[in-house]
Amino acid sequence: MKVSISRTAHDDLLAGFRFYKKQGLAVANYFLDSLFSDIDSLLLHGGVHRKVGGYHFMVSQRFPFAIYYKVEDQVVRVRRVLDCRRNPDWIRQALKKS
Repeated sequence: MKVSISRTAHDDLLAGFRFYKKQGLAVANYFLDSLFSDIDSLLLHGGVHRKVGGYHFMVSQRFPFAIYYKVEDQVVRVRRVLDCRRNPDWIRQALKKS
């Protein structure tokens, strides 16, 4: 199995990095390391998470972010990485645009 990260998911990760960078570069780097570790875990566990809005949904181990992905042809396609603290309506709209 492979993992593919969409451009939109990259943008989501960059937005999270910028948010945490205001608290310090070390925190921002830890954020990225943690989220990429979570995404890498999908190589083993992709497809086992419950579905929300047509996407599998995995909550990050260390930060309040959720990884939304689909499994297609042995490829885990990460579509969005969204902040769980956002308004649920905003999250639903973001998923519809993916």
